[in-house]
Amino acid sequence: QVHWVESGGDSVQAGGSLRLSCAAPEYTLTSYCVAWFRQAPGKEREGVAAIATANGRTFYDASVKGRFTISQNNAKNTMYLQMNSLTLDDTAQYYCAAMEADNCFTGSWALARGRSWGQGTQVNVSS
Repeated sequence: QVHWVESGGDSVQAGGSLRLSCAAPEYTLTSYCVAWFRQAPGKEREGVAAIATANGRTFYDASVKGRFTISQNNAKNTMYLQMNSLTLDDTAQYYCAAMEADNCFTGSWALARGRSWGQGTQVNVSS
């Protein structure tokens, strides 16, 4: 299991931007699907974006498409989530999870069940 350390969460006004990071420096994730998830109070954890580390292909939930961008570093052990045009609905604890590469292409990357989680990073968007 990959142990992620998430960072970059902060409080920001609606319309603002944040860049989240999740690092696993002891790994090189050559061919995985890595996804960002979020969980708001009282809601289920949901997948928002994923990247196929082998070729960099990206996948997004409709709620964030066009606003969020997932990326990876050259070493393939740090993933980023650039979040623009933030809204109140983006307020949540954000997490990374790594899974088998096929998950990216079947759509199952967005399922939170059975994943291994780090401590997450909190994003608070205010009006």
